[in-house]
Amino acid sequence: MQQMRLSKKYSRWGWIFVSPAAIFIFVLCFYPMVQAFIMSLQSGLGNNLRFTGPRNYVRLTQDEVFHNSVINVFVYLIIQVPLMLFLALILASILNSEKLRCKALFRTLVFLPCATALVSSALIFKSFFSIDGIVNFVLIQLKIIPQPIAWLTNPVWAKAIIILVITWRWTGYNTIFYLAGLQNIDTSVYEAARIDGASSVQQFFTITLPLLRPVILLTTIMSTNGTLQLFDEVRNITLGGPGVATITISQYIYNLSFVYSPQFGYAASVSYMILIMVALLSFIQIKVGDKV
Repeated sequence: MQQMRLSKKYSRWGWIFVSPAAIFIFVLCFYPMVQAFIMSLQSGLGNNLRFTGPRNYVRLTQDEVFHNSVINVFVYLIIQVPLMLFLALILASILNSEKLRCKALFRTLVFLPCATALVSSALIFKSFFSIDGIVNFVLIQLKIIPQPIAWLTNPVWAKAIIILVITWRWTGYNTIFYLAGLQNIDTSVYEAARIDGASSVQQFFTITLPLLRPVILLTTIMSTNGTLQLFDEVRNITLGGPGVATITISQYIYNLSFVYSPQFGYAASVSYMILIMVALLSFIQIKVGDKV
């Protein structure tokens, strides 16, 4: 009886402590999600707001700008995420080496880009790759190119620069996760492998990667979700141009809401497509990660 009373008491206090966070999550997350879904089934503004059902979602199938934004996002996803995670894994392995000196300094330098303001880093890279930027200046001085290249007005190069900026900024962030995972691996495992004659490459593929699988899965899901919602870099470097060559889904939502004539209902339907894609890709990655 006494144990039951204590259990009820702890349960009551537990709900008291959890309830403020739960209320904030509901008010700031779940309620807006429901409102956005209702809005996605409507068209018009103010007094002209009317229920149109799934018309906005049907419109998505015919919207070429939306199709381009999806293609662009998946180009970034397929190229940038594997490249970034591979570089992060290499950097984490180097930073975890017992032979490396000044570890604290190098770890800080690797993580520093992530601590840089998004707008600042984007504008810096934009100035680097402008017509009169430092990249063109150096290449001309080295006689690699005869005249300046308009990097940001070329569809291919503009995408490449976006990928470069995202990789530069977020590689250090993922490196910290991998470094933490490497430090949790018992060194005796590697010592036993060396005694058995395993090379460094064999140790990496048979010990490091399998033991880091949960961390790799986590960073893959987070990186995928972040890329699907990519906005700041594209908005500040190329504005989605040239044309719609680099536009992302999030920027298209912004344009529909604040740049073009306001179409909040249609913008809400586009935002729900991001939610669906994030949920599907996360589910697939978790299922594949569990089987590997």
